[in-house]
Amino acid sequence: MKKIAVAITGASGAIYARLLLQRLEALKEQCAEVSVVMSDNARYNWKTELGDEDWNRFPFRYFEKNDFMAPFASGSARYDALVVAPCSMGTLGRIASGTSNDLTTRGADVMLKERKKLVLVVRETPYSLVHIRNMETVTLAGGIICPATPSFYSRPQTIEEAAATVIDRVIDLIGLENKSYRWGQ
Repeated sequence: MKKIAVAITGASGAIYARLLLQRLEALKEQCAEVSVVMSDNARYNWKTELGDEDWNRFPFRYFEKNDFMAPFASGSARYDALVVAPCSMGTLGRIASGTSNDLTTRGADVMLKERKKLVLVVRETPYSLVHIRNMETVTLAGGIICPATPSFYSRPQTIEEAAATVIDRVIDLIGLENKSYRWGQ
């Protein structure tokens, strides 16, 4: 049973956040706890891109962006992973520099210092050299950069199926069992 935190930033790509929450809900028997934090821009982008405000319909614990009393703001809570999906370049930069100015960046700092899984589903194109260096810094610190880049060998037929190829990879990275397309099987 894993304790998972999800942070949703204001980068474009609310579909990734929704699919991740749906998948975690479907895999609830593997999760002792799922906690969620969203930025204001994340809520705005969700509504703009997905046309609804269903982010809080999932049966998880929700925390405000500046709630440093949230359990995953401390290593003593023993969370197993934090997924930031989508991850804005600003959030990436703050994580890379160790700036813990909100719950998302504090949670990321905790994951890195505790040597737990930190998966950043970065959503930007093209990358600047600053972005690339921030990704390198986070990777060297133990984080995992998982670009929001769909794969196509499973022949996805819808936008949701294409985006799900990224989320399937995220689920694998945080150590949950997931039935998804496997190459050569």
